Amino acid sequence: MSKKSTKKAKIHPRNKHCGNYDFDALIKTLPELDVYVILNKYQNQSIDFFDQNAVKALNKALLKHYYNIDYWDIPQDYLCPPIPGRADYIHHVADLLAKNNNDIIPKGDKVKVLDIGTGANCIYPIIGNAEYAWRFVGSDMSKKSLESANKNIENNENLSKNVELRLQKNIKNIFKGIIKENECFNLTICNPPFHSSKAEATKGTLRKLNNLKKQNNSKLQLNFGGQNNELWCTGGEIQFIKTMIIESKSFANQVLWFTTLVSKEAHLQTIYQMLKKAKVAKMRTINMAQGNKQSRVVAWTFNKEIR
Repeated sequence: MSKKSTKKAKIHPRNKHCGNYDFDALIKTLPELDVYVILNKYQNQSIDFFDQNAVKALNKALLKHYYNIDYWDIPQDYLCPPIPGRADYIHHVADLLAKNNNDIIPKGDKVKVLDIGTGANCIYPIIGNAEYAWRFVGSDMSKKSLESANKNIENNENLSKNVELRLQKNIKNIFKGIIKENECFNLTICNPPFHSSKAEATKGTLRKLNNLKKQNNSKLQLNFGGQNNELWCTGGEIQFIKTMIIESKSFANQVLWFTTLVSKEAHLQTIYQMLKKAKVAKMRTINMAQGNKQSRVVAWTFNKEIR
């Protein structure tokens, strides 16, 4: 039962966002980005990442330039995802699927992926469909998030044909009520809520601000947007993943690989213990890195034929 990756964490080689952003090309793609581009202290082009409007404009440009997304938007103060990191997750799990497919990444709408907590931004289905033409089901417990995600889907032809959204009506469930009887998925992905309360999420944001030597707390909401279900839940990340592991046993024959991001390395040993208790056939840990930020994906399967 393997659980650790032997590869040193670095940006995935297929990630389109290696290196610095080409702001000249991005502005050509989305002229509205131009007003937000500034010179940083190194005299390089950048944006103010503490300005939510600037970050949103950058995301729009990246999605249009690299993924042919003509329309993308999120409500004010909703989580604005870092696209390079989200793309890394998609590419790494594509490699995971390739391991049992003669080392060839399976592409096309026969590959079906469940995105748990797709959010208002719907970012994983956007990248996964653009890169590999996968078909997605996105779930969320927030009607408002799904309404926003649906606008992004309806206004992009490829997405409207390949992404379906489902409302999780029971906040205690993750897969139950979403995966239908006899429905099968190649993969599930998830970016779970990190924190156990709003207070903890705020404390974490203040710590980020201090680390970045930014003391203007009035920008706190703008800099790190996010709603309740996006940033925190009862019990935090570890409880959410525990529920996911327990529920995954009920869908062992309907999902090939279950995966989730794990933000805190300290949680890994507890997660490994829970997976052993669930008697999974195999588990994997995929280490990722975006600049100085370290993260990882934990994956597990109940299929004993997986290598």
